[in-house]
Amino acid sequence: MKIIIIAVIAGAIAGGAVFYFSDNFFSKSQKQLIKEFYEIENAVHVSPHSVRKSIGEGDIILVDLRSEEEYETAHIVGAISITAYKNPEESAYGDIERIVNDFSALVAENPGKDIVVYCYSIPCMTGRKIGKMLTEHDIYVKHLGIGWNEWRYYWNLWNHDGEIKVNPTDYISSGKEPGIFTGKPGSACPIGGDFGC
Repeated sequence: MKIIIIAVIAGAIAGGAVFYFSDNFFSKSQKQLIKEFYEIENAVHVSPHSVRKSIGEGDIILVDLRSEEEYETAHIVGAISITAYKNPEESAYGDIERIVNDFSALVAENPGKDIVVYCYSIPCMTGRKIGKMLTEHDIYVKHLGIGWNEWRYYWNLWNHDGEIKVNPTDYISSGKEPGIFTGKPGSACPIGGDFGC
């Protein structure tokens, strides 16, 4: 009987200790969650302003995830195509081996460069789903903060007042090839440093 009482008391003490430590050491405060949110946002999302500037400088690899048909019709100049869609209505998410192999080759060919993916629009989940798939294979990509629709059709919506003078057609290409930027290099957000675009 003494053994049972000692076991119950020891179990209660151990359970209380686990509850106390997990409650105090594993739950996060609102401030901690906010800090983590911004760290994640800054690690993953890339502003269209900085992408536009990078297009002229060639220091990122931009990947269009839409279907081949849509890519060939029009895409962001310099973007390559790694399709996550068989056609405009049917996804190719199940083609994991092809997608992973294409991104693996891209990483190997471009060491040290950030790979930035984009899809249809801001709320489109394709970039997020492909990004998650790739992390499961130790490939890490960033996500353009807007999609093709905002880039092509809402240029003035996301540009600063001083930037709307930039010719949007300089940043659009069509056909099977990425296209070559022919506009004025660096004609994007002039704000540099940690608080730049």
